[in-house]
Amino acid sequence: MQSGRSLVWDVTVTVVCPLADSYVASAASEARSVAELAATKKEDKYSGLAADYLFQAIAVETLGSINEPASDFFSLLVKKISLHSGDERETAFLFQRVSVLVQRFNGVLLHDSLWTHAQRCIHVIFCRCFFYIFL
Repeated sequence: MQSGRSLVWDVTVTVVCPLADSYVASAASEARSVAELAATKKEDKYSGLAADYLFQAIAVETLGSINEPASDFFSLLVKKISLHSGDERETAFLFQRVSVLVQRFNGVLLHDSLWTHAQRCIHVIFCRCFFYIFL
């Protein structure tokens, strides 16, 4: 809480890869540009909350980049956690946790895309067998 307002955050992991054709130019010119774009969209979406709440958009690219305001927010959060816990390694712990979560997310995306491909192959094989049986 700050200024009597509660903190609200929205986390998004950009499914759009910064290496996609539509984003590669901006991603090549500036690191975390895709995350910044996603965070800006979130801020626009929740702009009505600004009067009553502190809003923090957290956007993480599938390759791991975090938008700059979220990175600053994490740093401030970790300082407060470190003061309370007495452990200065809290920064490393937090960013390691975020990194592991992004890796797990990428694993799910990879698994789902491979499963979809396998389903298509099974469907094609089934259709070909069905076609040959009834000819």
